[in-house]
Amino acid sequence: MTGLTTLVLGASPEPYRYAHIAARRLKGYGHPTLLVGKHKGRIDDEPIIPRIPAGAEVDTVTLYLAPRNQADVMQDVLALRPRRIIFNPGTENPVFARAAQEAGIQVIEACTLVMLATGQY
Repeated sequence: MTGLTTLVLGASPEPYRYAHIAARRLKGYGHPTLLVGKHKGRIDDEPIIPRIPAGAEVDTVTLYLAPRNQADVMQDVLALRPRRIIFNPGTENPVFARAAQEAGIQVIEACTLVMLATGQY
């Protein structure tokens, strides 16, 4: 285990969704995860919770929310002060990215699955 938690924002109990696949692969690579999504369920043994818990300690946020659904969580994510936010394909958001950069958070536009597979995570 790396000990550095990744928040999978937009987690889904549906096994065909990229957020679900990413959560399983992150765990497979030894990365602890925190799963937040709008649909109740589990990914393997971990529950998907509806909100980011106050005081959560997160190293990385990997985003699986369309930009139109990010406004409600943007301030909560920024308040976590993660080291980085990964905007997966289809989640790119210049306003959110700029706010993160201004807060000293690294912004990456990439695919978490590819990053894991190529050793770039």
